[in-house]
Amino acid sequence: MAKYTGGMKVAGGYYWNSGNWEVEVVSSEGGRLAGAAAQKYVKVPFPVLFVIVPLLGATFLMFLPVVGFALVAYAIAKKLAGTVTQGATELASTVQPGSFAAGSAYFTGKPGEEKEGAADAPKSTELEKLEREIAERKSEQK
Repeated sequence: MAKYTGGMKVAGGYYWNSGNWEVEVVSSEGGRLAGAAAQKYVKVPFPVLFVIVPLLGATFLMFLPVVGFALVAYAIAKKLAGTVTQGATELASTVQPGSFAAGSAYFTGKPGEEKEGAADAPKSTELEKLEREIAERKSEQK
């Protein structure tokens, strides 16, 4: 049995594509095989087709129910996993550690909590000037 690739010019006969599991019939005048050059074909004598074609059909008939059961099992598993995942997401969204507020910065400590010595620290003159300027601008805007 000779081997051919897609797009080759061949003589008439029966060619089996093992990648697609298809039999292509080329007329007695000859012609080109269908498909890209990557597809492989094997020229098959006519009597061998009586073995190949029923085997392809039997394989289809055997695996069709298996595929059906597999798809049903996949759909059930996906539904159950989605239910569990949704419940876990909803539960996680209700649980917050302490007084955590999303989007807040906690660099300054808690309200009412002051650092030791913060009231006693001397203010610089530049800081006092900046505070006065801010106060003046606020009073101008009102």
